[in-house]
Amino acid sequence: MINKNPILKETARVMVPVIVLYALYIQFHGDFGPGGGFQAGVIFAIGIILHALIFGLEKNNQVIKPLWCQRTAAIGLLLFCLVGFIGILKGSNFLDYNVLMQDPVAGQHIGIFLVELGIGLGVAGMMLSIFYALVLRGKQ
Repeated sequence: MINKNPILKETARVMVPVIVLYALYIQFHGDFGPGGGFQAGVIFAIGIILHALIFGLEKNNQVIKPLWCQRTAAIGLLLFCLVGFIGILKGSNFLDYNVLMQDPVAGQHIGIFLVELGIGLGVAGMMLSIFYALVLRGKQ
């Protein structure tokens, strides 16, 4: 079902890129301040869901396919676990970022960045997968 209201369409056409850009800001600013992977994943998914609600599922499938969402959730989980297990393989604890680099501060920075990226990908992929599952179930 495509929304025919021109005001909603133009507002969404302007807001969806802003929402996605804000999600990227939250994702990459999460190392230094409030925010991070979970919040960025939710905000990104909300932008895509808004696009689907206004422009229809068929047009949204041209932007992001449901299979991409499942793969993204799996890649996010894999990235999170990989960073954790690297610590174990290097003789430390799960998610101990200090061993990722020679300098512990640099290891902390890289580790937090990769974990937050994994969480962001996982949350966005899972939220969109749930959305697609509910929408496609309603079409049956």
